Amino acid sequence: MLYIYPRTGTPGLPSPQDWDSIPGARGCTPQSCAFRDHHAELQALGARVFGVSTQTTPQQAEAAARLHLPFPLLSDMAGELARALRLPTFRVEGEQDPLLRRVTLIITDGVIEKVVYPVFPPDQNAADVMDWLRQHES
Repeated sequence: MLYIYPRTGTPGLPSPQDWDSIPGARGCTPQSCAFRDHHAELQALGARVFGVSTQTTPQQAEAAARLHLPFPLLSDMAGELARALRLPTFRVEGEQDPLLRRVTLIITDGVIEKVVYPVFPPDQNAADVMDWLRQHES
């Protein structure tokens, strides 16, 4: 499964201007931490977890290490995944490229089975995914 999010904040660096007032922007770190905290349960349900944003690969690696994530954060910096799947995006002042809106995709054998959009609240996304997986166990 892929959880797609705008960006992870970096300690010591300010968030983009008016970040907290943009619907769906705030909550990336709590969302990632919830997937971390429920990772064993998700694996037991057969899920492999990946996070995706447009941040660079080094930024993603730093965030994964800092947050002690047992799964990778992937970079769609070039926007290829966003274009291929027509993912929703938004623009923020001070950011050159668009950011991804929060979406979760549950994928089985290369087929998207479930799209969660909008994702709210972000820190409940992992629990919602687990509920869906339990209801659709085969």
